[in-house]
Amino acid sequence: MSRFILALFLLSAVSAQAQQVDIRGARVWPAPDRTRVVIDAAASISHTIFSLDNPPRVVIDIPDARLTGKLPIAEARDRLLAGMRSGIRAGDDLRIVLDLKRAARVKSFLLRPNNRYGYRLVVDLSPSGSDRDGAGPARSARRHDHRPSKKLRDVVVAIDPGHGGDDPGTTGPDGTREKNITLAIARKLAQLMRREPGMRPFLTRDGDYYVGLRERIALARKHKADLFISIHADACDDPGVSGATVYTLSLRGASSEAARVLADKENSADLIGGIDLSDSKDDLANVLLDMTQSATMERSVVAARKVLASLDHLGDMHKTRIQKAGFVVLKAPDIPSMLIETAYLSNRADERRLRSPTYQQKIAGAILRGVNKYFESFPPPGTILAAEESRRRHVIIRGETLAAIAKEYDVSLDSLRSVNGIDGDDIQAGQVLTIPGS
Repeated sequence: MSRFILALFLLSAVSAQAQQVDIRGARVWPAPDRTRVVIDAAASISHTIFSLDNPPRVVIDIPDARLTGKLPIAEARDRLLAGMRSGIRAGDDLRIVLDLKRAARVKSFLLRPNNRYGYRLVVDLSPSGSDRDGAGPARSARRHDHRPSKKLRDVVVAIDPGHGGDDPGTTGPDGTREKNITLAIARKLAQLMRREPGMRPFLTRDGDYYVGLRERIALARKHKADLFISIHADACDDPGVSGATVYTLSLRGASSEAARVLADKENSADLIGGIDLSDSKDDLANVLLDMTQSATMERSVVAARKVLASLDHLGDMHKTRIQKAGFVVLKAPDIPSMLIETAYLSNRADERRLRSPTYQQKIAGAILRGVNKYFESFPPPGTILAAEESRRRHVIIRGETLAAIAKEYDVSLDSLRSVNGIDGDDIQAGQVLTIPGS
């Protein structure tokens, strides 16, 4: 009888262990305004979470679970997380403790598997109380933006490096991750823009963390951006496809099947990067206002054409015309927006070029030249560039006509001819025109 009871006990113990869910480890993504902890699980889990003080920490209890992977070491630059540890509780429950550097608000949610990850428990930490006011340079900039001023302002350009954090985007044959390439180019572009008089850039993310697509729109609107540029690096089943493509928003279908497929892929980033959809509201309707605002979409096309023409000088474009599709990240109703696929990471030659800091700088320079030409055409009212409107210059590029340039700057063809001493319509690429005040 005793042997039977012992065998039954051992069988029960083995059975209980077999039912435990493997926790395969965790990842930490520090951002300026929050820290995200992602816990990977082999199956669906339940959990309870609560905060403790003195010292500040967050406790996560996962029933019927065991840790089979490793917990990461917190980074010194992380403003909130000091470290992670784990232990067994009540026999077969797993407790994970997040040791904090300061008190924090906590939010947790579960994500179901997708084509890249399995089950995930996401824990977002954000500064609580007065500490939120000092949460990094982005917040200071926002406070500055809201100060009333009668002085002329800089034009503001939102630079959006695609993907980040749990969402690496495309991975090239040699292991190059899109999220790293987009951030490198975005930082170089921002550095160039800071040197431009009357121009102020900001990045929607400036590190390896994920920002939701709609949050990127909200950031651009909060910073009162005059232009939104989302940077990506595409992939294709055909490794021979290469070159850059520039996209704008379409509300009535895509310009091609390839554009539609790409938009669907980019729009699914929130499912990979991790967004809590359980309490989502139709706040996009509040953000988008009236998407029939044709002026914004027309300006988007104008800006995109300027950038496309500038990128064309770097080499072969994949598409020589603006492509259109329903990209969520381009749906700010009052900000001209474009998405630039800088090249194809699935192409080994493109991947090699994109890894080169020199080529990244060339891409950034080409984008800046296109942006400058756009703002020369449409300087926002109240900006330094608008005040210099009467001193505008236009460098003619191949294929432009005098009539098209006059229409672009909203000036009469006769005044354009008169100011530049032109009798007919003959102009040459590289010729510099003075643009009269509109």
